[in-house]
Amino acid sequence: QVQLVESGRGLVQPGGSLRLSCAASGSIFSINTMRWYCHATGKQRELVAVIMRGGSTNYADSVKGRFTISRDNAKNTVYLQMNSLKPEDTAVYYCKADHSTSWGSVYNYWGQGTQVTVSS
Repeated sequence: QVQLVESGRGLVQPGGSLRLSCAASGSIFSINTMRWYCHATGKQRELVAVIMRGGSTNYADSVKGRFTISRDNAKNTVYLQMNSLKPEDTAVYYCKADHSTSWGSVYNYWGQGTQVTVSS
């Protein structure tokens, strides 16, 4: 079993920055693709950013140039650096990790979510 614990929730003014972290723990064999999603009130959950184990990344158009996803494989942790925040970035942010077991199965795990509020 793998647990994901997120941190970095906060209230920031428009134009501000925030850094989210998501650390995986438990019976880890290999954490592969890690993702950040956001879920704003009244909207569907959306994919924000993806990072492969090797470091390749991809972003939603709405955050390109403002958000940066990174990871530390030794710590099984993924980060989301959020700059130039806008009110429309307000949402609960979730991390998701693909975990491969030693016998070749892949399981998806989600964090509990962390609230980001952008408001003046």
